Amino acid sequence: MIPWIMQRKMNSNIARHGLYGNKKTSRKQQKIFMNTLKYLQTHEYLLDVDLWRLFANLEELSQYFRGSLCQSHQIYCLNYSAAVFYLESLRQRNDFGIYLKWCEQNEQCRRLHLPELLVAPLHRLTRYPLLLKNIWKRSTDSTEKIMIYSIKEKVEKSIRDLEGKVKWLDNFQKFRHLQEIIVWPPLWDRDKRFFIPECLKHIFKEHMAESILSPTNRHLLYEGKLTLAESTRFLDVYLFLFDDFLLVTKTKRNKKKVGGSDSSLICHSLTPELQTVIKEGGSCTVLDQPIPLDRLVVKSIDPLHMSAFGLRNAFLIQHENRYQQCIAAFLLQAQTENIKKTWMTQITSAISCFIKRQETKKISLFTSPVESSEI
Repeated sequence: MIPWIMQRKMNSNIARHGLYGNKKTSRKQQKIFMNTLKYLQTHEYLLDVDLWRLFANLEELSQYFRGSLCQSHQIYCLNYSAAVFYLESLRQRNDFGIYLKWCEQNEQCRRLHLPELLVAPLHRLTRYPLLLKNIWKRSTDSTEKIMIYSIKEKVEKSIRDLEGKVKWLDNFQKFRHLQEIIVWPPLWDRDKRFFIPECLKHIFKEHMAESILSPTNRHLLYEGKLTLAESTRFLDVYLFLFDDFLLVTKTKRNKKKVGGSDSSLICHSLTPELQTVIKEGGSCTVLDQPIPLDRLVVKSIDPLHMSAFGLRNAFLIQHENRYQQCIAAFLLQAQTENIKKTWMTQITSAISCFIKRQETKKISLFTSPVESSEI
């Protein structure tokens, strides 16, 4: 804890150097948006708008360094990305649009828009270390300099911790949505060559998607929409490139579905293509088993060979078993040549990194010290 006399002196010094900005103005603008919404809800308007999802703990954000450093800012920042996505879904409504327009046209708002208000605490937090450093340079009191430097170190650590939490939370939410949208068909549906009597199907327990698509086990490196060339048709597919395997899925849309997924609950980090699939009640059905990166071969296709088939920007993905036999092949077409090159680069890089990790693990196993039998 900072001694209250030193804390008071620090806050005064920081305020003189413009750390807080126009605090009174920002609070007035904040109250216009929040209090107007509260007033409308007391009169039974916009009752379904969740005040916390939109503003989180904005009211309690303290501009002073006291107690748990940046604790309130961390709570706010962790909710920020979800709040922005929630706001975007609300802005599509006429009644919420009228509320926003009225607030933004208020003289006290000074033409500040709600997204600018919501992002302001993040900008303020990232400015703390630099401003504290400037104050430390100008300070002549040795005791104060020590205290300022200590606070700067704590703020920088808090920001680093926050960045890690935001990345973890974003990754966790994304994988949770992937578990919901990716469908894993059973063996007999995936490949008609295999006949399994109904009485024996209970024996074949597929691994659950929760364990395969777990943020603790793997990371999603790249993803996107491509076209798969089949013998009689072209198929829209969506590829997920993880750090240990590639997954080829078929996008299925269900535009006739009524009351589909709530758009306000869709993860903001999902691509627009996947967000559209979810909104339409669709899914991504796995076409074949995951392709381990050390069994994957990617090859570019010469345009001359594909022009007769109407294919452009094509490349080939092969799945080889441990005996280097090709057990699956996917002829893919990208929208542009640049997208094709990007996909091939991403896959090649992922394969290289995966193989290096595997080799490092093997080396560490062989070089690890062996315990003495006498111990």
